[in-house]
Amino acid sequence: MELPFLNWLYTAVAWVITHIHSGYSTFIPASSGLNWALTIITLTVLMRLLIFPLFMKQMRSSRKMQELAPKVQDLRKKYKNDKQRMNQEVMRLYQEAGANPLGGCLPIVAQFPIFISMFTVLRAIAEDRAVFGMTKELVESAREAHVFGAPLPATFFTSAADIEKFGADPVITKIVLALFVAVSSLTTFLTVRQSVTRSMAQMPDNPMAQQQKILMYISPLFAVFSLNFQLGLILYWVTTNLWTLGQQHWFYSRHPMPVVDEKGNITTPQPTNGIFTRLVGKPKAPEQPEAAPAPKIVRQQPTRQPRSKRSGSKKS
Repeated sequence: MELPFLNWLYTAVAWVITHIHSGYSTFIPASSGLNWALTIITLTVLMRLLIFPLFMKQMRSSRKMQELAPKVQDLRKKYKNDKQRMNQEVMRLYQEAGANPLGGCLPIVAQFPIFISMFTVLRAIAEDRAVFGMTKELVESAREAHVFGAPLPATFFTSAADIEKFGADPVITKIVLALFVAVSSLTTFLTVRQSVTRSMAQMPDNPMAQQQKILMYISPLFAVFSLNFQLGLILYWVTTNLWTLGQQHWFYSRHPMPVVDEKGNITTPQPTNGIFTRLVGKPKAPEQPEAAPAPKIVRQQPTRQPRSKRSGSKKS
């Protein structure tokens, strides 16, 4: 179902796809599966770069929550017999500091308009409709593209007769789609698990912890719905999940979660030497101002007054 108020976004996504595909077509056949796979992957990377500031905002909010950990510990002790009051005070503390416990969901939510647009554009291609500014030649090249033997517009529930119209084997198509759906489900789970695990470790008393756990274990069920998605859309989702996993791992390895001891003291571990850290280097430690040299202590010695040899009095 197409949403009319999102037509501008559908057109924008189709425009980007057209130009990326045109660029790859200069050295790769237009109807090649490799061409269209690279087009979708490139589109994914561009979209993720576009929302990268949102990711950094999420991470800054996460750092604020880490800094608030000692105060949260104090609130836990103070209201240990009143769970409701403790949750209210913790949420008030986060609000006053500008920290958002649900910030980890923002990048995922921001991707849904693009996801819906990709779904709509690829469905139009599957239905052989040159809409949203796409040319007939572009639609035909996408319909002829095969990725590992599976047609780009096909879904798991596409009939064997329709798959044969794309010039593909129905059995091979089903196997390829099933494998992509499995990878999509796994990468979705790992992406959510990585974020939720970090969030729960830094906020043990987060009132949304239970909901986050449920989200983590429900996420693999996304595969059931993705069976209705075109292969090109599943490829987009797998790519964006892999990007998110790498991006989060890079950030977490460079900014380890501070450890708070029983006395409330915060200790920040050294960044781990993961593959991303080795590629881009460890984060620079904040420069400490040089200590001023200690002033020299000059002792004032009393002036020795000469005395008269006869009277012993001081000379005038």
